[in-house]
Amino acid sequence: MVSKAFFVAFSLWLLVLLLFNPSQAHVLFGFYNVTCPNAETMVRDEVGKVLAKQPDLAGALIRLHFVDCFVGGCEASILLNSTANGPAEKDAPLNKGIRGFDVIDGIKAKMEQACPGIVSCADIITMAARDSVYLSHGPFYTIPTGRRDGNGSVASDVAKYVPSPAATIDDIKAFFAKKNLTVKDLVVLSGAHTLGKAHCYSFSDRLYNFKGNGSSDPSLDANYTMALQNQCKPNDMTTLVDLDPDNATMFDLDYYKLVSNMKGLFASDVALLSDVDAKAYVTRQANATKTDEFFNDFATSMVAMGRLSVLTHQNGEIRKICSKLPTKFF
Repeated sequence: MVSKAFFVAFSLWLLVLLLFNPSQAHVLFGFYNVTCPNAETMVRDEVGKVLAKQPDLAGALIRLHFVDCFVGGCEASILLNSTANGPAEKDAPLNKGIRGFDVIDGIKAKMEQACPGIVSCADIITMAARDSVYLSHGPFYTIPTGRRDGNGSVASDVAKYVPSPAATIDDIKAFFAKKNLTVKDLVVLSGAHTLGKAHCYSFSDRLYNFKGNGSSDPSLDANYTMALQNQCKPNDMTTLVDLDPDNATMFDLDYYKLVSNMKGLFASDVALLSDVDAKAYVTRQANATKTDEFFNDFATSMVAMGRLSVLTHQNGEIRKICSKLPTKFF
């Protein structure tokens, strides 16, 4: 028999939902407390198992969240496979080499066994990114949930909303401003580059043909350039390189130290030094003895990013398989 306590809890949860205008997008803290109370624990446990075997995937899962939210909002469009109607976001040139899809698919499959039709792929991406930070010795932060999944994914949308690794500071600021995110959000979220790996082709122009002049980027430390050239040969399309050469599995302040010392891997990293406010933040964190400010700022910016153009209430779907749309959309 269902307990009275359950009915009280469920009624309160329903009341909270009804207090919001259904036409507006709202995510809520504790959204699954009644409908799937172990959802967040399940995601964290599964991410923990994955990172125990492949710790470098932490950075990949954070990136997955970023590219999902920036293109059309945090609605899991990045997970959809291409169809006969055209290529999806995951197959866009800027998303070449992106990883972590199988991790989200695996978590979703187990979630469907425990709570069928309840937890969205969009929320799983968001939780997995948060847990990747936490399980890499970064901050744990509470996230609102209740996102629903979108019903479309178009490869050509990616270049409109995601800055390339070679983007200038003005380009990147413009991308963030379109999402009502600030320069501080930009420099704080860039700190996630302390985790994970990057393919050589994503920065090879800085090593061999900077701005088409056949030489290396002078803003990249010369010794670091040589070390990278030893790992990445011209036209290398497969090799992965640590974003943080000292420890790419620890969420810490090393990214800011690297950027300050001309060892940021991407042109977009060194671009931060071209903005007064961004440079001040980089310098402060590079010289910090404690992670408190960065950790608090990172949590705030991640929650803000996780609210971008979410689908809630009757909008969107709860996909059973994250890579496929329900047949009614075909």
